[in-house]
Amino acid sequence: MTNPSVKILVVDDEPPIRKLLRVGLTAEGYAIVDATNAAGAMARLEAEKPDLILLDLGLPDMQGHDLLAKWRHDLIELPIIILSSRTDEAGIVKALELGADDYVTKPFGTKELVARIRVALRHRLQQQGERPIFQTGALSVDLVKRIVKVAGKEVKLSPKEYDILRVFVQHAGKVITHQHLLKEVWGGSTDVQYLRVYVRQLRQKLELGSNDPQYITTETGVGYRLREAE
Repeated sequence: MTNPSVKILVVDDEPPIRKLLRVGLTAEGYAIVDATNAAGAMARLEAEKPDLILLDLGLPDMQGHDLLAKWRHDLIELPIIILSSRTDEAGIVKALELGADDYVTKPFGTKELVARIRVALRHRLQQQGERPIFQTGALSVDLVKRIVKVAGKEVKLSPKEYDILRVFVQHAGKVITHQHLLKEVWGGSTDVQYLRVYVRQLRQKLELGSNDPQYITTETGVGYRLREAE
């Protein structure tokens, strides 16, 4: 069970969703405060000092994107996870580019949401410095020596493949948009299809021939996610 000192601000105008989140997350040990609109969210943020925010994009008094942009402009560095409908891929991408840490689609399961919350909170603690060695399953990445191993055997990557993997490692467990990868690795001037070719090559080297990716998973219409460190 989670430390009850971890406080989550839920910003959603749908009573059933707020009730679901309050019941489910309280059972996991989180302290929950909520708001039904942007004005209430800003007041709650100031008064309650939460550790993480769950933000619905469809608010009655302000678009969730605008509220997110305001918070990031005001240097609010709390992890923010977006709540969104499955069909709103463009809205999800926009939110991630504005600084959201992750997203969950409605309807969602409590276990999945809790896993995303834990990743976001853990990533916040790790942002001050890269871990020198990343490990998940049989995959190991030494960020200092630039050595990549799968099941103990070194894997040779091209410079661009390594650069892509390094970005994944820096944000392990979080979704990384196509545009973020293009900006980080190519400066933003390359076509998405070019990125897909490199990711496919990277998978072929890391997944040991499996047709079911264990490490780099696709977030349809949005980007990719690297399996969280163990």
